[in-house]
Amino acid sequence: MFAVTATQIHPDNPLAGLTLGERPDPEVPGGWTTVTVKAASLNHHDLWTLKGVGIRKDRLPIVLGCDAAGIDEDGNEVIVHAVLGEGADETLDPRRSLLSEVHDGTFAERVAVPRRNLVPKPAALGFTEAACLPTAWLTAYRMLFDRAGLEPGSTVLVQGAGGGVATALIVLGRAGGYRVWVTGRSEEKRARALDLGADRVFESGARLPERVDAVMETVGQATWDHSLKALRPGGRIVVSGATSGAAPPADLNRVFFLQLSVVGSTMGTRDQLGRLARFLEQTGARPVIDRVLPLTEAREGFAAMERGELFGKVVFTVGD
Repeated sequence: MFAVTATQIHPDNPLAGLTLGERPDPEVPGGWTTVTVKAASLNHHDLWTLKGVGIRKDRLPIVLGCDAAGIDEDGNEVIVHAVLGEGADETLDPRRSLLSEVHDGTFAERVAVPRRNLVPKPAALGFTEAACLPTAWLTAYRMLFDRAGLEPGSTVLVQGAGGGVATALIVLGRAGGYRVWVTGRSEEKRARALDLGADRVFESGARLPERVDAVMETVGQATWDHSLKALRPGGRIVVSGATSGAAPPADLNRVFFLQLSVVGSTMGTRDQLGRLARFLEQTGARPVIDRVLPLTEAREGFAAMERGELFGKVVFTVGD
């Protein structure tokens, strides 16, 4: 089968380790099944794998990709949940992994997954839309509707416009009844955030007209000081990433004096993925897609992500 594989690790030139070509069909352990992939979406996780983040060299070669939608062995249209783990909340399983970390991922004509990781795809969602959900959109859903502890009408600040999680936070926050403010370095991306439904946009680090109820933080070190200063007393930062660095000054005096909460959030559960799909079905909200490419042209999508040229998701289509 055709697949997109990480064959080498190159921290400074990640695309040098990207290989497109034939791979053996997936092996199917007991309790697992296969999905014929119709669409799969790109995440920063895939680029980081090529840089050697979160994976050992002895795992290579490994098929990349966390997210997919396709058809199961019984002919059902499904979304693949990317988290492999046990328990009611598999994200809390200390042995959890994502597809493409221990087991081959979704950038292939077929992928093997545990049967419990299949979620029905609503007919209202196309395969390209559904393929965007399991990582970035599920992360945003859990941040907003689970970890933030907010009621509709609350004000949420999203740090950094343009990435998959950030665009998902804007669309979901708007559909969920929040007042959504967004920061961004680029005037173009700030304008596009307004088009998506953001109520107000600001330059990165700008002083806000009032303090917010919660900050959705995926950038990390570059925005951390601004995130703390943007919160009202008793407010909450929900952290799901640190793309600019993981060790900012904590400013503990501000944290305890204003009784701020810092809450971590990672991915989401299979049940939350199902609810996210139904939420989109019910509200009409849809993923933001930057571009759709055939899997055979995956290198173009990886290159655009490395250059930071994206606004929304890159989706690869497979087959017809």
